[in-house]
Amino acid sequence: MSRIFLLIHFLAAASVAAERPNIIFIFSDDHAQHAISAYGSKVNKTPHIDRLAAAGARFTNSFVTNSICTPSRATLLTGQYSHLNGVPVFNRFDGARDNVAKRMQAGGYHTGIIGKWHLGSDPTGFDRWIVLPGQGQYWDPVFLVPGHKFTIKGHCTDITGDLGVEWIETRPKDKPFFLMLHQKAPHRAWEPDERNKALFKDRIVPEPDTLFDSYATRPAALPANKQTVANDLNRRDLKLDPPAGLKDRELIKWKYQRYMQDYLACVQGVDDNVGKILDHLDKAGLAENTIVIYSADNGWYLGDLGLYDKRFMYEPGLRVPLIARGPGIKPAATPAQFVANIDLAPTFLDLAGLPVPDTMQGRSLAPLLRGESPADWRTSIYYRYYHSPGHHNTAAHLGVRTATHKLIHYWKKNAYELFDLSSDPTEQNNLLSTEDAAKKPGVAKAFAELKAEIARLQKEFKDDGQFADSSTWPKDGADGPFNDKKPAGTKTVNEAIIASKR
Repeated sequence: MSRIFLLIHFLAAASVAAERPNIIFIFSDDHAQHAISAYGSKVNKTPHIDRLAAAGARFTNSFVTNSICTPSRATLLTGQYSHLNGVPVFNRFDGARDNVAKRMQAGGYHTGIIGKWHLGSDPTGFDRWIVLPGQGQYWDPVFLVPGHKFTIKGHCTDITGDLGVEWIETRPKDKPFFLMLHQKAPHRAWEPDERNKALFKDRIVPEPDTLFDSYATRPAALPANKQTVANDLNRRDLKLDPPAGLKDRELIKWKYQRYMQDYLACVQGVDDNVGKILDHLDKAGLAENTIVIYSADNGWYLGDLGLYDKRFMYEPGLRVPLIARGPGIKPAATPAQFVANIDLAPTFLDLAGLPVPDTMQGRSLAPLLRGESPADWRTSIYYRYYHSPGHHNTAAHLGVRTATHKLIHYWKKNAYELFDLSSDPTEQNNLLSTEDAAKKPGVAKAFAELKAEIARLQKEFKDDGQFADSSTWPKDGADGPFNDKKPAGTKTVNEAIIASKR
């Protein structure tokens, strides 16, 4: 009788595993949407990410709610804005909080996270985890598993991809799986693998039209900022001294090329490893029942507005790639609805057939993935960046983006920027730059409407202004390594997988 019971139990588990899709979420760090050829990149080709787009859905209006690494990762796990999940800046995530991995695990999924974690605490809700301490390093990276840390020789991007393949191979076969595969690349200081470094070594990269932005109408934010290609890329970033005699615009052009060559080579490594995962799914017969989603923790400036980095609410930092393919997802779709990173956790749960809790502020994207167009979908995005002055002297700000306009409020400076995105997509002309301009009827009307929309969204998302003052920020940092790990040794990828199962 017991054997019959076990057989029935096994067959039921196998049936559940077959019916419920596996989910692989591939997350890169600082990958600009406009450095993906499926999004029309003018600077590189990403054939493997493009494979996802061709077979699935590529969102054309995908945004983040706080364009910075650690807060974005907390939002990914919780489906909440930073003011609710307790991670407005580079502080420690409380692992006791509810998160999407815990719910996937409780719902019968085998859960794992590999790669960049950057939340300062041990991952919770994961059956197996292998993560980088803090930012991690590109070459011979240290990885953490429960109770141990060790070094794996090689390049971090390739190692992370290999760990993903090994994790899939060694997973329990009687459960669907949920894997978060988080690449460090292409985060600063842009140290590519040797094959892609050689590929881009002599590449001439097209310059953006706004590389020499004067910031004439945006004095509240950009002139004081310290993330410009012209003045703020350092010797470690560039890895070479400029040729003798270069100055002014020619020196800026040289810095841009050096920066972009290494950045794009790092992106190419990420794309290679997306291909590695997709190829493995094909070979293992898993592709038909596995949803693969690709995104990034925030946007990035590729010399746009003369900048590198993220943080600002301007389009290159606000927009992120979001591409998904798999069972039930409409091929070659380009949903245009406004979506944000608060929507990812609800989407994972919905795709897994699990309920979405009311505590999550986002909304499942599953209907959009199926090609549906819900009539009540959001038409604006609320954004808030807290870290002021913080790194790069970026001023704290919040704002709203609609289909046609954007209003940014630098609350500590009591300054606003208003852009008509229909006529000014590169955000060169702040319509509030002078008193006369601000008094024009059309401008004044838009300004009032957008301020009212910010107030409405703040109420909807329960943002009462907490964390506006840095003295109220949580103090535990997320950049350093965890402190309870034994000394590092050297392990292979397979040994790391075995260690994660202990």
